[in-house]
Amino acid sequence: MEKAIVVGATGGTGAAITEELVKRGIRTVAFGRSLQKLERLRDGLGNPENLTLAAGDAFRPHDIVRAAEGADVLFHCANVPYHEMESKLIPLGESVMEAAGQLSLKVVAIDGIYPYGRRQMERVTEDHPKQPHTRKGKTRLAYEQMLFDSRWKRARVMIVRLPDYYGPTANEASYLGSTLEAIAAGRMAFFIGNMRVPREYVYLPDAAFMIAELAAKEEAYGENWNIPGAGLISGKEIVRIARQASGSSKPVIPLGRGGLALLGMFVPVMKEVIEMLYLTEEPLVLSGEKYESLIGPIRATAFEEGIGRTVRLLQGRNGSLQ
Repeated sequence: MEKAIVVGATGGTGAAITEELVKRGIRTVAFGRSLQKLERLRDGLGNPENLTLAAGDAFRPHDIVRAAEGADVLFHCANVPYHEMESKLIPLGESVMEAAGQLSLKVVAIDGIYPYGRRQMERVTEDHPKQPHTRKGKTRLAYEQMLFDSRWKRARVMIVRLPDYYGPTANEASYLGSTLEAIAAGRMAFFIGNMRVPREYVYLPDAAFMIAELAAKEEAYGENWNIPGAGLISGKEIVRIARQASGSSKPVIPLGRGGLALLGMFVPVMKEVIEMLYLTEEPLVLSGEKYESLIGPIRATAFEEGIGRTVRLLQGRNGSLQ
């Protein structure tokens, strides 16, 4: 991998992957809609010489083609608003794949666990039956089928699947991102789902490292890959660690179906979360066996360290903006 383009570079996963690629000395193009956000990303990384910026619309293949000149790998980290997933996710993916096909690029598509549906094995491998029972799960399965469609003859794609994630670059696309941001800022926070049931989370810098490792392996393409986290942790324990790191003791309110339905009257995204709450009650845990067989040990930052570091970095960022 000599040169890469990260589509959706200012999002949670995109920013983490951009940082990882830059650290590895790879020439990297950060592509996104907002030049201002791209410039903030570059500034936060210390204006590295091997990073260039390209503003454009990922729904227009020509914009991606123009920005990706000379690249050999495209990281597809762009996403759509949660409540527009059914109508916009696949057109977005088709635009990215059209551009990748024109340039004969390898594509690393970042996705989640929705297509697996309900858990049918203790540790979910890439062979877990994909039987989604939710609208979003079915949309994500159709998205996978589109990515691997034979019409993209000149592009080679892999899908990497993350559980819920957290980290300094996580944003509202992450269930936990807004919770940690609020705690870091000393505000009242919301926690989506059951706070007692332990769930899997991956620290985004760990995920970015593992994704970059896979992207460098020719034999990884044409496959699905699970990127597991550092184990299971309950919401109560997350809040304890975050409060300790921030010095804040403001309330953290769990949001179940009723609370999400109420908020959804004013914030459409919240209403859309309801059908996915089963994952907070009967969580999936990803197996890293396939990754370990090709790459080696899973990188897994302990929650105490990862959550604490995230909160402190968020506090520093908030302070610099004041």
